[in-house]
Amino acid sequence: MADWVVAVLRLFAQAREVAGTGKAEMPGSTVDAVLTAATDAYGEAFSVILAGSKVWLNGEPAERDAAVTDGDEVAVLPPVSGG
Repeated sequence: MADWVVAVLRLFAQAREVAGTGKAEMPGSTVDAVLTAATDAYGEAFSVILAGSKVWLNGEPAERDAAVTDGDEVAVLPPVSGG
């Protein structure tokens, strides 16, 4: 069993609006586990935003199976729109 890991989740744009916060702590030993915890916390609307978002780990693009260690930062960056 993996050690208990808590990552810092940073949310931007629509993800921040849907979650009602720009920063939270979420458990998970992989990026996917952290995002699953966030989806459980913030619901279906968050899941929809997440599906079209880029995800970064400690300032670098991340795959969902990337390992997360205690205090790592997982950032959700929805697509930018505007004119």
